[in-house]
Amino acid sequence: MVKEKVNRVVVVGTGAVGCSYAYSLVNQGVVEELVLIDVNELKAEGEAMDLNHGLPFAPASIKVWSGTYKDCNHADLVVITAGLAQKPGETRLQLLEKNTRIFKQIVKSVMENGFDGIFLVATNPVDILAYVTWKESGLPTSKVIGSGTVLDTARLRFSLGQYFNVDTRNVHAAIIGEHGDTELPVWSHASIGIEQLTTIIEKRSDVKKEHLDEIFKNVRDAAYHIIERKGATYYGIGMSLVRITKAILNNENSILTVSTYLDGQYGQRDVYIGVPTVINRSGIREIVEIDLDETEMKQFAHSATVLRETMSSIV
Repeated sequence: MVKEKVNRVVVVGTGAVGCSYAYSLVNQGVVEELVLIDVNELKAEGEAMDLNHGLPFAPASIKVWSGTYKDCNHADLVVITAGLAQKPGETRLQLLEKNTRIFKQIVKSVMENGFDGIFLVATNPVDILAYVTWKESGLPTSKVIGSGTVLDTARLRFSLGQYFNVDTRNVHAAIIGEHGDTELPVWSHASIGIEQLTTIIEKRSDVKKEHLDEIFKNVRDAAYHIIERKGATYYGIGMSLVRITKAILNNENSILTVSTYLDGQYGQRDVYIGVPTVINRSGIREIVEIDLDETEMKQFAHSATVLRETMSSIV
């Protein structure tokens, strides 16, 4: 029996993030068709050629080519990584006006070619650009997803794994809120293995709250530290995007802290922001509304307010 439908992902933007994502897709054998689009057509062609030369060593058969927005017509997922990069000392929100203009044109070009799949947005400021993508596309909110705090959550899990000397995959913790300076850790629901973090703090004198606060600070500011040293961050976000992609294409119903539209959840409305969300082949299945403690609820409300106020100038 011949399989009629194949999974096609279109990547818009072949900068460091887009190429790290594409490279990870190929190495993990996640998709069957991968299309690269860039305003610099020669760059996209070169990246496709380079990836194709590694296909004999890939775990699965994949077609990779540089394409046009016409290729979005049959795409399951369009991943937008295009935009201007964050400069040293520049916040994600300062990128807003520049990248909003770029995004409006990209989304228009995608939708003009009959796209009816799912958008995954990675460009910063990701929460606001996911909102812009939703508004410009006319698609339901369930089909427009931002990478949110998936990478921040991974950074937190990695750092806690180092602190407790356990496999990071056994650390269960999350960062929610803006992917940026107002994000917050949900300490009230964090656990190492199956033991609550709050219980561990009570039992062990060597585990101190100030240590955890310092870990979070380093997680929140990680992008700034990396940008100072190497100019940009791309491996971590590339692999984060692959994780989200697998959850979508494999219909996993996985819970990830992506940026999604709130309509009353957590007491917030009309904002895209990072929260635990169930993701499957349809996109956003549902938002997981966990009970935050009083401090976390105030911090989350502040994060949402900052996003809405910043967004008001461009939406």
